[in-house]
Amino acid sequence: MTKRQKIAFRILFFLYLAAVLLLCFGRFDSDPSVPLTILGIPTDKLGHFCMFFPFPILAFLAFDQFTETVPQTLAFAGGTLLVGMLLAIGTEWGQSHLTEYRSGEPWDLAADCIALLLSTLIIIYWDIRKQRKKT
Repeated sequence: MTKRQKIAFRILFFLYLAAVLLLCFGRFDSDPSVPLTILGIPTDKLGHFCMFFPFPILAFLAFDQFTETVPQTLAFAGGTLLVGMLLAIGTEWGQSHLTEYRSGEPWDLAADCIALLLSTLIIIYWDIRKQRKKT
């Protein structure tokens, strides 16, 4: 990856974080009309899943130079997962304690964490596969 690409991915990662914070703490006066469920899954939970799924992928693209070996990949992925979960916990806590117009919900946090875990597993697979192709 070139230096320009790394810079671009880092900028994208921080823009993504800003977007997550805006979506989690923004006050939106009118809700769009969307179905309450899609395939039986509440759209709110799907939104949370989609919002947190990119976190490990973007973190990996922004900082992948730290993953040259399998142990480094696992450590980086674990750290990324932990930071993502702390972000998810922080946003839910902040919604319930710092705003009057939002509420933190345990099922929202569950959707966030499932997205983070699935995305992290994809990153681990992707990076280990990339390492094995080099040798």
